Amino acid sequence: MDHGTLEREIHIDATPDVVFDVVSNPEHVREWWPDEAEYPVEPGGEGHIAFDGHPVRFTVVDAIPPKLFSFRWTHAEGETAAPGNSFLVVFELEPAGTGTRLRMTETGFRERGWDEAKIAAEYADHESGWDHFLPRIPAVTAKVGATS
Repeated sequence: MDHGTLEREIHIDATPDVVFDVVSNPEHVREWWPDEAEYPVEPGGEGHIAFDGHPVRFTVVDAIPPKLFSFRWTHAEGETAAPGNSFLVVFELEPAGTGTRLRMTETGFRERGWDEAKIAAEYADHESGWDHFLPRIPAVTAKVGATS
């Protein structure tokens, strides 16, 4: 396994507009992913997310409703998010029947300058994390869609 790109795809019974809101808006992101999320939903928007009180840097790369939301995360305090110091996560949304196909990719494992053991460990950690968190998105979209 090359541990270069992590990819997942799920179908969600909600419109791309609702899915975009759920994967980009910090208020909704907190419902399915981190405990805390604070950042502006605009290219270059900087902030943080936190898991169990441990903050992680977060920078929005692109926000193109309702098609694409991408961000870099895990870069060190005082550094600008870039290849080599952070992971890049891209959510691509496409209408699919009465719902949305959400494709998530995460890259940046090989670019960090780590040895093979560290790359494999980080990749496995992120893989299990996304496998846990992504399936939580449909329930949040159902709730958000019912109130919009």
